Amino acid sequence: MSAANDKHSETTMAGHSIPHFQNDGGHRMIEIGVKEFMCTGASVPFDHPHIYIDMGDDSEKVCSYCSTLYRYNATLKPEQTNPPGCVFHVKAA
Repeated sequence: MSAANDKHSETTMAGHSIPHFQNDGGHRMIEIGVKEFMCTGASVPFDHPHIYIDMGDDSEKVCSYCSTLYRYNATLKPEQTNPPGCVFHVKAA
């Protein structure tokens, strides 16, 4: 399946996929299973510029646009979040 047909949004950077996360629920903190990702804010049309965040050696980072605290949780897969449902999905027009 091509990336254009993929139902979730990912960007390929430096040879690997970068998952996108959103915060429609207004959660203060979202646990994720990756340290490099894109924050979209909320679902379209309430999103903010999709920004790349790299935690580096840290275990958490705050999005400078929406103030969501993202915390790394090594027990989660890249497509999982806690609370569930925070992976950004492209919705067909």
